[in-house]
Amino acid sequence: MGKPKTQAPIRLSKVAVTLTTLTTSISLENFKRAEANVVQASQPAEFAASESQSIPLGVQPMRPRFCEADLKNGITSIVNNPTFKTAKWGIVIKPIAEPGSLYQHNPNINLIPASNIKLLTTAAVLQFYTENRPEKLASLGDLLIAVNRYSNNPKANMLLRRIGGKKAAMTALANLGVDTSAYQQVDGSGLSRNNRVTPSTLVGVLEKMYIRRPNEINAENSSLQKIQAKRDLFYNSLAIAGVNGTLRGRFLNTPVQGRLFGKTGTLRGVRSLSGYLENPDYGTIAFSIVVNQPGQSGQRLTQAIDRILLKTSQVNRC
Repeated sequence: MGKPKTQAPIRLSKVAVTLTTLTTSISLENFKRAEANVVQASQPAEFAASESQSIPLGVQPMRPRFCEADLKNGITSIVNNPTFKTAKWGIVIKPIAEPGSLYQHNPNINLIPASNIKLLTTAAVLQFYTENRPEKLASLGDLLIAVNRYSNNPKANMLLRRIGGKKAAMTALANLGVDTSAYQQVDGSGLSRNNRVTPSTLVGVLEKMYIRRPNEINAENSSLQKIQAKRDLFYNSLAIAGVNGTLRGRFLNTPVQGRLFGKTGTLRGVRSLSGYLENPDYGTIAFSIVVNQPGQSGQRLTQAIDRILLKTSQVNRC
């Protein structure tokens, strides 16, 4: 009868060892999977897996550290690539809610903006109507979408003529607070290569036309509703990355899809993109990227711009 009593602890001990081994194996496997997930997350967005990929149970998703210095180094490496040796770049990337920029490169250089000139046209038209015919603002919605989202050139030129031409547009933009000495507008569409604008001017327009919450505007201002209507129309006329308009086929399946509202620009040797990008840490970022390089592949210029914005979407406060 004594023998069974001495054997029972041994059997229990074997079970305990087996359970311990199994638990350790599971823990190590979870650790390895979690480690792999963190490594994957640290990769640049353009190489990272889809956000919809499953995360191991109990493992919290982690954002990679991509600090402001990393952003500056990353963009500078793109701009200084030998491929763009003869290119003229103008870049401003600025959080709306902050006084300083995250990145600047030739912010005050005058460049051919192509269809980014339509941002000046539509801002001027909205300012003109806000001042002179506010009751007609709502009727502009479809026209503005055609001009900014789908880059309709005849309608852009028609809008400029409707308010009285270039001089009227300059007056309206001056009233909006835009430095009229920092650009030269020849048409409403941007087709003319005689148009010139600085990236800082475009970002200035974007900041002034940004939709702010009512409590950010003087509550005693009797024109509050008109201001909000103007900004709503402008913001909602822009193309959305990976969703519609001239940005429908760009930034698909990236962190930028659905989070960038912008205006593209395309001429031979010219590419531009200006607008708003939502960033988890910095909020809404106003940006303008314009590059002029005669003889360069348009696709290569576009890819470089997209890489800059993919990096901007990753930057966080470190």
